Amino acid sequence: MVSTVSVTDREFGRLRTYNWVMGGLHAIQGVLVLILATDFTLPVMARFLQGPPGTTDTDSVVLFDLSVAGGVAAFLFLSAIFHFVVASVGAGRYRDQLARGQNQFRWIEYALSSSLMIVLIAMLTGINDVAALIALFGVNAGMIFFGSVQERYEEPGGSLWPFWLGTVLGVVPWIAIGIYLVSPGSSAQPPGFVYGIFFSLFVFFNTFAIVQLVQYKRVGRFKNYLTGERTYILLSLLAKTALAWQVFAGTLVPS
Repeated sequence: MVSTVSVTDREFGRLRTYNWVMGGLHAIQGVLVLILATDFTLPVMARFLQGPPGTTDTDSVVLFDLSVAGGVAAFLFLSAIFHFVVASVGAGRYRDQLARGQNQFRWIEYALSSSLMIVLIAMLTGINDVAALIALFGVNAGMIFFGSVQERYEEPGGSLWPFWLGTVLGVVPWIAIGIYLVSPGSSAQPPGFVYGIFFSLFVFFNTFAIVQLVQYKRVGRFKNYLTGERTYILLSLLAKTALAWQVFAGTLVPS
């Protein structure tokens, strides 16, 4: 199913400018993080069996150390790149998709950037097994792709089946991270800033879902697809900014 959205030259010109500005704000923050941050890293590990299946003996190996500043800069730069693309070489396709009530550029970028954000949040709570991190990245990306399916195949006022399937997937990373945040059976607790990251980003991630929900329920100003588009763009900047500088303040400030 395809919705028809009126995208005037004036509205699209403003959207292109908006994307240029937002891309610039993401890029500037990415550069600042790389310039100002320490070289703090977190290990990505694997635990390999040293016997038959079921044995408790494992061999823990550090596969590599992930630069936290590099990870933060990466999700900021990913956003910047996609904003610049839709404002320049991809403008024609971007406008065509908007006119059909879609923005597949958004979903591709979110699948990459928000999944990387989830991985970083998970690592800050102590999840460092490579298989777990890959799974969290994949589940979050799957949630995003259901948002894309919702936009591509369902009209506002129609079925929300893809949306609810994506919601189920989207809960999974937060349950996993929440278990490590609570640390049942352990006396150790993550530092306070990790709790701030968890709760603030949980709110932001769910706000994205609410935007799509009110779009498809045709609530108020969100009957206009472009209102949702501008809201997504602003939310993306706020969520990435919140995570970037909370991580910076908690782990990357030079001593």
